[in-house]
Amino acid sequence: MSAHTFQTEVNQLLHLIIHSLYSHKEIFLRELISNASDALDKLKYLTLTEESYKGLNFDPRIDITLDEKNHRLVIRDNGIGMNEGELIEHLGTIARSGTREFLSRLAGDAKKDSNLIGQFGVGFYSAFMVAEKVEVLSRKPLEDRAWKWESDGKGTFTTEESSLEGWGTQITLHLNAENHEYARSWEIKSLIKKYSNHIAFPIHLHYTRIDYKDKKETEEKVDEQVNLASALWKRPKNELKDEDYKEFYKSISGDWEDPLLWYHTQAEGTLEYTTLFYVPSRAPFDLFYADYKSGIKLYVRRVFITDDDKELMPTYLRFLRGIVDSEDLPLNVSREILQQNKVLANIKNSSVKKILGEFESLSANNPELYDKFISLYNRVLKEGLYSDYANRDQLLELVRFHSTAQEGWVSLKAYKERMKEGQKAIYVLSGGNLDTLKKSPLLEAYKSRGWEVLLLDQEIDEIILPSLDKYQDLEIRSINKLEAAKDLGSEERVEESEKTTLERIKNILGDKVKDVIASRRLVESPSCLLTSEEDPTLQMQRMMRALGQETTELKPILEVNLKHPILQALSGQTDEQIWSDTANVLLDQAYLTEGTAPRDPSLLVASLNRLVIRALSQK
Repeated sequence: MSAHTFQTEVNQLLHLIIHSLYSHKEIFLRELISNASDALDKLKYLTLTEESYKGLNFDPRIDITLDEKNHRLVIRDNGIGMNEGELIEHLGTIARSGTREFLSRLAGDAKKDSNLIGQFGVGFYSAFMVAEKVEVLSRKPLEDRAWKWESDGKGTFTTEESSLEGWGTQITLHLNAENHEYARSWEIKSLIKKYSNHIAFPIHLHYTRIDYKDKKETEEKVDEQVNLASALWKRPKNELKDEDYKEFYKSISGDWEDPLLWYHTQAEGTLEYTTLFYVPSRAPFDLFYADYKSGIKLYVRRVFITDDDKELMPTYLRFLRGIVDSEDLPLNVSREILQQNKVLANIKNSSVKKILGEFESLSANNPELYDKFISLYNRVLKEGLYSDYANRDQLLELVRFHSTAQEGWVSLKAYKERMKEGQKAIYVLSGGNLDTLKKSPLLEAYKSRGWEVLLLDQEIDEIILPSLDKYQDLEIRSINKLEAAKDLGSEERVEESEKTTLERIKNILGDKVKDVIASRRLVESPSCLLTSEEDPTLQMQRMMRALGQETTELKPILEVNLKHPILQALSGQTDEQIWSDTANVLLDQAYLTEGTAPRDPSLLVASLNRLVIRALSQK
């Protein structure tokens, strides 16, 4: 016998499961049956594609045996099985991407913990919610030796060689005192019908029924199939109820919250395939991890092929969960072939258009639900604007933005419909959080004309902004770019004295700025920062540096409001120090209104101190 210690993350997850998910404890059965189904799927595929497995007498099934007297529940499958190394790897560690970060996000709030853990999927470890000890016997089909894994879920487990008739995996739960009801047939039967009726393999329940006849107690051994054992996605839609779809989603996703939306398509014609896609009601925790786990399972004629192929959906739809089942792909299709397969490419392209069309219909017919959807997935949908040019026009109708005109989300279509007379383009402002953008001095002239400005407050907006050149026949213009000011009217005539002011400020600031210009857009503020059309915004430059990319430091353009009292008063000053301090304060406060720290805080403080002293000294 070999003793082992659980990986740190497993211990953390076990603690959270046992202490935070107790109100959801009945899902342990769904999770263990789902694992058994996966094991049968994998062996079924091998018996159809691998010569060494084709000779197996394989009759896939799941058996659940109840021992009410001894408070034991046994789940057995005749699937792919595990050897000792696989038992240690799969039951002693968690390989899923982002696990460490996920667990670090969970604190002591039981409600929050249960929601997050639900969408993470608790799998095998859910058994410890109801069992004081778990034993696992497993044997692979082409191997002679079986192995036993055992643990009480308190930090360690053991493995040793054992015996098992046939192949597959047998899990024995020694139920703890609070959960003896899970060895009773009526309880388990109702849970199977509730959570696992759709499992495509037969689930047989074995138990002893006690009858009382003529004042005598008699025992009868019962063996009955409890589930329908048919692939839910292949059943006609008119036979399925909402509850059927919801429970199927929960079993394939590991979630226990209802999905937000689902779309079931059965295509016939040149290509025959079935798809069932779900939108989770809570964004997957690894949504923005580079090594996110795909949520789509690929089947060929109801035979499971893979659930780890990120090519099945474009990356900006990676939040989807569900099934793709093709009638036209070969069963022995490899992952390399999948990436180049025309049949799968056609299914993918058709599915994407269908899904985006459904989203568009939802936005038109159920705005309230669409707002909930977009609050979860707006950011990831925007990725499609630069990664999926073929569907770009449709995506432009789906993405949403914040705006100066109203609270909540705004579509480009709605913006266009309420444009004011004389407005020449769709105006956007990016860089910083929403509160900072709402207070930007760049908005002043647009607000005074009643022109709406979209506020692009997500980091992804900076990346997609260069590709957002047009919506339908309208140009999209960034107001923190120099050219957008031209739409505000012809440039006002600058007096010679004002030109002198601009030149003097530019000379003082030197290479800190690209240029100093008179403003056509500022009304109440004295200064703001701009970038030229060819340069990335200041926010984009910061992002690139944060990602470790070497970038040439680009100088901003300082735009000053010559009508502002500060500039009016400055033009009459003869003290060089006042000019120097004021010029630097104008630049640094423009950085601050952008949500950016001043270049040299100590210089700013010194300049402000001198100006305050000068003001206080005036009689």
